Amino acid sequence: MKTIKTILCAAILTVGASSAFAHGNITCKEYPKNEWRPHTELQQKLEKEGWVIRRMEKTETCYEVYAKDPKGKRVEAFFDPKTFERVEE
Repeated sequence: MKTIKTILCAAILTVGASSAFAHGNITCKEYPKNEWRPHTELQQKLEKEGWVIRRMEKTETCYEVYAKDPKGKRVEAFFDPKTFERVEE
């Protein structure tokens, strides 16, 4: 029983750590939330550029986009919520 608990705890910690490091050290400039442009506006902009959006999320300082870029490559990209500029590591 103790072994099962140990394995379960290790698995939970591994999953938590991998998701915490999924985006590395990417942060955008901090703005008050009332200055953020709507995520739907970013989605429309990207789709016009040829992106195929799968999912969008808000982080503390960025918009995080899971999509296929115009070249068809699957990407996880971060965008400044005020300027919509792509933020790289």
